[in-house]
Amino acid sequence: MSILLRIFRRPDYNSDTTEFIEQLKARKPDIEAQQRVGRSLLWDKHIDRDATEEWQAARVRQKSYVYFSQSGR
Repeated sequence: MSILLRIFRRPDYNSDTTEFIEQLKARKPDIEAQQRVGRSLLWDKHIDRDATEEWQAARVRQKSYVYFSQSGR
């Protein structure tokens, strides 16, 4: 190990944030499981690829100027 690494090495240092998270996990050991459940409610969804492809194929391209009506011609 170089001398600079030995000078700036702080082996026992924990930031306030790290200490807070460790205390929170000690008080609520099931918090990570609750986070996974919350994530699954919002993000972990089954995607039906066939329905997505059909939806994308059925889209109608928007005109460049949407307020111009073609009925006047």
